[in-house]
Amino acid sequence: MTAHDVQSILEAEPAAQLLRSPLMARLAYTWTDGTPRVVPMWFHWTGREILMGAPPNSPKMRVLTDGSPIALSIDTDEWPYTVLSIRGTIACKTVDGTFPEYVEMARRYLGEEGSQHFLAAARQTFTRWVRITMRPELSA
Repeated sequence: MTAHDVQSILEAEPAAQLLRSPLMARLAYTWTDGTPRVVPMWFHWTGREILMGAPPNSPKMRVLTDGSPIALSIDTDEWPYTVLSIRGTIACKTVDGTFPEYVEMARRYLGEEGSQHFLAAARQTFTRWVRITMRPELSA
């Protein structure tokens, strides 16, 4: 499947609707002992990449590094279920403070007032964040 094919699928409904939704993504990755892990994550769709964020000292960041393979699921919980399952590798960049897309994620998930409170507390707790970038790869 070409990059163009992947992009076409992600721009079509219902994938585009899921990528715009306030649903959490479920991030799947492999732990140090080879066993699978799944955690809920806020995400931001740029139109080409999925961005997520995490404190550098969070457990997942012990194993997630540049080039790590991951899978994401974004899905509804009402029948008929709608599911977007994506795989890819990630790039990780540690930044001082939060990054602009993380602020957008906080607004999307918590609203304006809730995001202000959350981000104020997060800035006091974490001075650095990891910006996790995933370019989706769909397999045939």
